[in-house]
Amino acid sequence: MIPAVLPLQSTLSVQLTVIGLYLLVALGVGLVAYRLSDDTAEDYYLASRTLGTVVLLFTTFATLLSAFTFFAGPNIAYSLGPEWILVMGLMDGILFALLWYLLGYKQWLVGKAQGYVTLGEMLGDRFGSRGLRVLVAAVGLFWLFPYVMLQQRGAGIALESLTNGAIPYWVGAGGITLFMILYVGLSGMRGVAWTDTIQGAFMLVVTWAAAVWVLTSVGGLSAATDALAANEPEFLALGGGAYTPQYVVSTAVSIAFGVAMFPQINQRFFAASSKDVLKRTFTLWPVLVLLLFVPAFLLGSWAAGLGIEVPEGGNVVPVLLNEYTPVWFAALVIAGAIAAMMSSSDSMLLSGASYLTRDVYRPLFGRPDREALLARGGVVVFATGSFVASLFTSQTLFVIGDTAFGGFAQLTLPVLVALYWRRTTRTGMLVALVGAQAFYLAHVAVTIPLTNGLLRAVPVLGGALPLAADTTLASLGATYYLGWTPQIVGMALSLALVVGVSLLTAPAADEERAVYFEGLRAD
Repeated sequence: MIPAVLPLQSTLSVQLTVIGLYLLVALGVGLVAYRLSDDTAEDYYLASRTLGTVVLLFTTFATLLSAFTFFAGPNIAYSLGPEWILVMGLMDGILFALLWYLLGYKQWLVGKAQGYVTLGEMLGDRFGSRGLRVLVAAVGLFWLFPYVMLQQRGAGIALESLTNGAIPYWVGAGGITLFMILYVGLSGMRGVAWTDTIQGAFMLVVTWAAAVWVLTSVGGLSAATDALAANEPEFLALGGGAYTPQYVVSTAVSIAFGVAMFPQINQRFFAASSKDVLKRTFTLWPVLVLLLFVPAFLLGSWAAGLGIEVPEGGNVVPVLLNEYTPVWFAALVIAGAIAAMMSSSDSMLLSGASYLTRDVYRPLFGRPDREALLARGGVVVFATGSFVASLFTSQTLFVIGDTAFGGFAQLTLPVLVALYWRRTTRTGMLVALVGAQAFYLAHVAVTIPLTNGLLRAVPVLGGALPLAADTTLASLGATYYLGWTPQIVGMALSLALVVGVSLLTAPAADEERAVYFEGLRAD
């Protein structure tokens, strides 16, 4: 059943009212958090390490579930089939939960004992290296930039699609950017975490409601499945097409391992109030992930079977909802998607500010009295810069997100080795981080869009690679690495370098080899 069409002005008023009310609620939570916050870096960045199970679970959930989940994921399911649920749901739900335990618990122990706020502080202190601390922060900020841009681009496209162009892309993306700058500067981690909890619950409810509403409108689950079988029969077969074993495993592993090194996720490893909180959260994580991913990605697959036409550069979810649900409900679901984007972006901007002030500014300039002002100024500059960049990119949300995931994933194995292997040396860490990033960037460089489109032939790894307009890192992997992506090959290289170089080099005199192993208490 197609909803009745309202006059254009009335439709736009409903859409703006729903989204505006949501933003006001989020701002109200930020104001309350601001009044309850202490004027300390630990409180601003980590909420004084007091997050409980529900808040830590949902702030991690909402922080990760960004435009990549709400729009790129359904778009992939629309184009390739619902097996994307396996990549992002089952595999990443389980893989990230394991990493949460292996990395998160150890980081929490070390952070609590030593008072660390950032990953750079933790590694720089252990290896007695200001350079390593700055390098880790620089890598984190470099890959954070496109992922913040992903959220802004997703918000702009969503509002433009929802309102049929009444709100231009740049207005929607710019408005959300201004709101995020205001919110992050005001509330800090406490407000971000509280708002994330509301946003996470809101996202779950509206996504399931959207799935139920669409199914009811088309005649039920059987009707939607029959339409998919008639129009896209290959979508109901397991395996084949783009979903090769190498692609599924490579993508799932690179995303899960990349997520573990996201600055905003990494800092949440430090923020739990106890070991019991950590245990409960990583146990519940796979369940919560599936509860959102299953309906979100099935919406994309059903849309393919229902013959939904998505304009070039658009997203399937707003188009599907405009077709089968009332105006107010479609706006509500898009508000939930924007909530996901903001909950990711505000956390990224907060974490980016901590990396900039504590791991770059403090070691290089040593003026902690100016850190608070610099942190807020950094949020403004970073958010504005990524917004401007989003106006000039033609890359899809998936390509932007997948590239950033892979960049962060190059950090994970060296950090894991350092936390558990005393023999790791400073030289081993530096060579591994620089080597893996250089290898990965050499592949990313061939997909950077230029003013006249993508380069058509780039000499890489000894041969000329012809590039089509839809060239991705996955297609480069299929060409050169037997189907395995450069993300995975780079991760293997990082592991080989950190272990091999550490075995060949001696620890520096100022390394603190016992800091991750002695004097650590769980409670």
